[in-house]
Amino acid sequence: MKTSISRSRLKNAIVFFSKNTEACGKIKLFKLLYMMDFEHFKQTGKSVTGLDYEAWKFGPVPAELMREWKTLRDDLSEAIEIIREPQYDYVRETVHVRDGVEFDDEDFTPRQLKILDALCNQYLANKSQKMIDITHEQNGAWDKIWADGAGDHQTIPYELAIPEGAANRELILESARESRGAAIPPAEGGY
Repeated sequence: MKTSISRSRLKNAIVFFSKNTEACGKIKLFKLLYMMDFEHFKQTGKSVTGLDYEAWKFGPVPAELMREWKTLRDDLSEAIEIIREPQYDYVRETVHVRDGVEFDDEDFTPRQLKILDALCNQYLANKSQKMIDITHEQNGAWDKIWADGAGDHQTIPYELAIPEGAANRELILESARESRGAAIPPAEGGY
């Protein structure tokens, strides 16, 4: 269960991405949230939103948000609306921020804000299709779990964000275990 701070970060990250990138539809948004959470975990051992991501055919999906997508909870529905926009061969579910809703950075750390900003700058004009290569990177976290469909709808462990052999890998994983109450087992031969 997400804390109120995690939920606030989720809502505000959605507002930020929607206001600061072009053509921010559901797929692009899900990829940006995934990249934000996994990059922050890679650096600190903690996600920003508290969401779990599953390996689906078209990439990592924040399963809880996906279940909520058709009928958003009050906090999200008061901040955003989903507009169905026909494209050439599909319907984009574009995320529009409601009038008067502003991004609130109160619950974010400076590191989290830097990651949000960097992602918006990097993917400002990218359509979701161009972002697929990044989230589907061979031997990346999604690819390792997806495994040609064998891992369909399986949770993508955050620790896959940290490359094997990274100098600070064990320290970050230890921090993750402490913050999750030892939910991530220690590496073999480790602590």
